[in-house]
Order: sequence, then C-alpha cells, then structure tokens
Amino acid sequence: MTELTITEAAEKYQISPDTLRYYERIGLLPAVPRTPSGRRCYPEDVQKWLEMIICLRHSGVGVEKLLDYVSLIQQGDQTLPAQEELLREQRDALVEKQHDLQRSIDRLNHKLKLYETGEIKQHKSYFAEYHVLDD
Repeated sequence: MTELTITEAAEKYQISPDTLRYYERIGLLPAVPRTPSGRRCYPEDVQKWLEMIICLRHSGVGVEKLLDYVSLIQQGDQTLPAQEELLREQRDALVEKQHDLQRSIDRLNHKLKLYETGEIKQHKSYFAEYHVLDD
C-alpha cells in the first residue's frame, strides 16, 4: 500500500471525501497525517483502519456501534471479550435479516410462479398465500 491523497482514498474505497473527513472528525479514524501544505494523506496504517470501518459498515454496523468498537480496540486487549460480543451481536442481527430476506425471496418466487404458470389468471390470487402473521 502506498500513501494516498483524500481523492485517491475516496476513489479506492468508493466513498466520498466528505465521508472520509466525517470518519476522521467523529473519531472512527486515527489522526490522519497532513502534508506540509495541510492536505490529508492516508498512509498504510490509516488505510487498514479505513478498510475495517468500511467492512463493518457494509456488514450493517451503525456509526454509534462502530464508535464503541473503535473505542474498545483503542483500550487494548482487556476489551477483547467486549469486542467479540459486539461483533457477535452484529452477526446475529445479520443472520436474522438473512432469514427475513430468504422468506421474502421465497414468497416472491412462489408468486412469480403463479404468473409463469398462468395460475394467477385462473384463481385471481393476487392477495392469497402471504400468511405474514404465521411468521
């Protein structure tokens, strides 16, 4: 990894420069070094933090939880159990969302099959078989 400008970092990680500034301002990133002219530069260690943050954001971790996680990391190894618990909670939330998404996909596939087979014309079952209260 080479040192990146804010524009290069934004392009590499597909986020806006404003998001990078925001992450730095709220403390998700360690202090971002500046060039003699005052421009931000992102060395390898800051890029690794940024990759972790982006990965967790893509996993659905909210900014507040991320701030908690970053704080725990900065406190050191004595917080490893709390770090693990935070990640377990996020994983469990994603598994539940995955279940909900799969149920929705299954329902839509079933409904599409009614259209594909022509059954929708025979029974006019536009509203049948959703059974949302059975979930």
